[in-house]
Amino acid sequence: MDYEVLKLIWWVLIGVLLIGFAITDGFDMGAGALMPFVGKTDTERRVAINALGPHWDGNQVWFITAGGAIFAAWPVVYAVAFSGFYWALLLVLFALFFRPVGFEYRSKVKDTRWRSAWDWGIFAGSAVPALVFGVAFGNLFLGVPFKLDNLMYSTYTGNFFQLLTPFALLCGVVSLSMLMMHGGNYLALRAEGPVAGRARIASAIAGLVMVVAFIAAGLCLQLGVDGYVLDKIGDTNSALNILNKTVSNKSGAWLANYDAFPLLWVAPVLGVVAGLMSVLLAWRGRPGWAFLFSSLACAGVIFTAGGSLFPFVMPSSLMPDHSLTMWDVVSSHKTLGIMFVVACIFVPIVLGYTLWCYYKLWGKVSAEHIEQNSVGSY
Repeated sequence: MDYEVLKLIWWVLIGVLLIGFAITDGFDMGAGALMPFVGKTDTERRVAINALGPHWDGNQVWFITAGGAIFAAWPVVYAVAFSGFYWALLLVLFALFFRPVGFEYRSKVKDTRWRSAWDWGIFAGSAVPALVFGVAFGNLFLGVPFKLDNLMYSTYTGNFFQLLTPFALLCGVVSLSMLMMHGGNYLALRAEGPVAGRARIASAIAGLVMVVAFIAAGLCLQLGVDGYVLDKIGDTNSALNILNKTVSNKSGAWLANYDAFPLLWVAPVLGVVAGLMSVLLAWRGRPGWAFLFSSLACAGVIFTAGGSLFPFVMPSSLMPDHSLTMWDVVSSHKTLGIMFVVACIFVPIVLGYTLWCYYKLWGKVSAEHIEQNSVGSY
């Protein structure tokens, strides 16, 4: 297969993996962030936790797979991102520690302080990564302060606190509220009693926040954030040559792709319309349809970010010509070809197994179920 085509295919596939992560691991992160608020008693909080219990660890596969795909397909992006966003990624990692430990050990001790501490630990382990992922995407639009030498070693000149700009935090709000909307719909679908009712209201509120913040972020890209334009690049069908291009900054450039390819408008429209439909359906007590539309909203938001950035993967604010694009940071032709064959074989298997697990382990969780299975439940 042509090298240029493989580069495009892997740009799409990594986007699909990120959407899979947002839809699957995203709903249990969103539900974990809502758990202390939708559950007023210990039993109600256990209802929320056990609604996630059968699948939360399996959903982590999408996170690991997306990270592994970036490492294999875009090794330079992986290297620069892990050096530039080092402290942010450590914060995500340490926050994620609370999730498995909290799920497994929270209900092992019948002590109010113990369980309350783990409830907030699960909240932090769910909300912090969701927020940081959005902040990271916001910084991609602003540009990351790094440069490369002739040996492709990167030098990063920023720090953790410089990541927390108003626009990046706005993107963090989009990410967090989107996943809370999605998680609220899942809890409303899987839980019974007061937990489901509160989750339904929380999902509607979070969905409204997401839509407003998403539109505000788009206006910022048009009016206040300078974008990057790829003025000149070498042969896109050639091997790695990151420094062989010319990049410039232009106001409103992040929306230029929508003028060149009007079909891309489907993504932001989907993000807004599906988000509003999720709010309406959650408010009217239709959690199944609300969950479907919040899944579509996640896809629309992520494809909007990808479509705006294309072909950039990690722009450099320090040396724009050193920006990383999907044309010049990829692995070899042979590597992408082998990975494509592997993905064609195993991604359908993973999808099929995931759907089978949801089918076999489906059911609603009630307070009565928790009280009758107090030892065997989370």
